[in-house]
Amino acid sequence: MTLQRNGRGRGTALFALGLLGGHLLARLNTDADGDGPTQHSRRIVDNAGEAIISADEYSRVVLANPAAAAMFGVSVAQMLGQPLARFIRAPANAGHSPLDHFQGGRAGRRATDYAGIGIRPNGSFPIEGSITDAFQDGITLHTIILRDVSERQRVQQKLARSHDQLRQLSAALQTIREEERTHISRELHDDLGQLLASLRMDLTLLRATCGATEDAAHLITGMDANLLTAIASLRRIATNLRPRALDEGGLYFALQGLREDFAERHGITCALLADEAELRLDDNASTAIFRIVQEALTNVARHAHATHVTLTLYRSNHDLLVTIRDDGRGIVDADMEKAESLGLVGMRERVWALKGEISIGADNDGGPGTRVDIVLPVTGHTV
Repeated sequence: MTLQRNGRGRGTALFALGLLGGHLLARLNTDADGDGPTQHSRRIVDNAGEAIISADEYSRVVLANPAAAAMFGVSVAQMLGQPLARFIRAPANAGHSPLDHFQGGRAGRRATDYAGIGIRPNGSFPIEGSITDAFQDGITLHTIILRDVSERQRVQQKLARSHDQLRQLSAALQTIREEERTHISRELHDDLGQLLASLRMDLTLLRATCGATEDAAHLITGMDANLLTAIASLRRIATNLRPRALDEGGLYFALQGLREDFAERHGITCALLADEAELRLDDNASTAIFRIVQEALTNVARHAHATHVTLTLYRSNHDLLVTIRDDGRGIVDADMEKAESLGLVGMRERVWALKGEISIGADNDGGPGTRVDIVLPVTGHTV
C-alpha cells in the first residue's frame, strides 16, 4: 500500500506535528510520573483537529488520535496494532508500500504531501496525507497527518462539469454564429449584390437615352460612382462575414485573400508560407483556422504596431502546425489576462474545440514581437 505524491508541502506546522508523533513513541517509556513532556505531547496530539497516525517500519499502526479514529469510523483502540493498509489504500496506479518512500531517509525530513484512499466500515473516501519520519533511540516512526478531501473533490468535479458545459455552450454558439454569418453573407451577395448590379445596368441604358445634356451626364456619372462604392462596400461586408473563397476555393485561397486585404488596409507586410495541398480540410476545421488567423491579424493591427507579419502553416504527421509571428511591441501576461481580451479567448476556444493546443507569448527567437503557436490534430478533417 502506498500514498501517491501530489507535490504540495504543508509547511512547518504539519512538519512539527509529524516529528511530535515520532518523538512521542520514542519517549513513551522514559517518563513514568505522568506529568512529563510525553504526556503533554500526547495531549497535544489527542486534541489536534487533524487526523494523525503513526506507523512503524512494518506498517503497523502504533499511534492514532481521536480525530483519526473518527475519520475512519472506529475507535483508537481498534486502530492500534492494525496494518496501515486496513485504513489507507493506494490509488490503482501506485505500485509499492507507503513506507518505501521513507525507508533509509534521514530522520526529521520535511513533510511531503501524498494522496490516497481512506477506508471506513461503510465505504471509501479520498484523503491527502503529509508524511514525516523520525528516528530516536533505535525506533523509526512514520507519522501521517491526514485530511478528508471528499468535499473538495466534489466541488472540483462540479466545477469541472460546469467548465465542460461552458465549453460545449461556447462551441455551440460559435457554430450558430458561423451559420448565421454564412447565411447573411450569401443573402447580401446573391440578392442585394444582384440588385445593385441590375441598377448599374439600368443606369448605363439611361446614360445612352438621357445623357445628352451636360447636367444629365454629370448626374448619371455621380450615380454610377455611388453604385460602384455601394457594390464594393457590399462585397467587403459579405467577405468579412464569410469569404466566398473559403467555400469556393478552400482554406489556402481564403488565407491569401485575407493576407492581401490585411496588407492593403493596414499597410503591414504580410507573408503566407503554406502549401495548398496541406490545407485541404473540411468546413469545420477550415472555418476555425481562418477565424483564428483573422483574429490574430486583427490583434496585430490594433495593438502590435508591427511592420511585418508571417503566417506559417504546415502539416506534421497528423497535426497542422500554425505559427503567426509579428515584429511589433510584443505581449505580456497582463495583456492576455485583461477582461476585454475576448479575441484571445475566442482563439483559445476555437483551438480547444478542435482538441488542439495554443500558446501565445514573446518570440522564442529573442526578437521583438509576438508569436502564436497552434497545434491542431486534423485526422478526420482532411478532404
